[in-house]
Amino acid sequence: MITLQQDAEGFIRMNRHFPDSILVSITFSDGTAEEVSGKRLNQAYDEALAEFRAQNHLDAKGFSRHQKSRSNPGNKVDFVRVQPGMGD
Repeated sequence: MITLQQDAEGFIRMNRHFPDSILVSITFSDGTAEEVSGKRLNQAYDEALAEFRAQNHLDAKGFSRHQKSRSNPGNKVDFVRVQPGMGD
């Protein structure tokens, strides 16, 4: 089992997908704890990644379609917003 801690802004550090079948224990900033499936966290990660790409004007694969003079700010997220009650 993986144990994660929510930070004061409501995020957990997650920079990759977890196996779908794994249970992840999240301790929230209010002191409560909850077990969430890897599949549910992967969905939250994908949603955060899609939001990041939309805000940075990247396409669905994370590529910038602007002129070559612009630099790509990155193509991944490191933090995912979580809240109690996310479990399946």
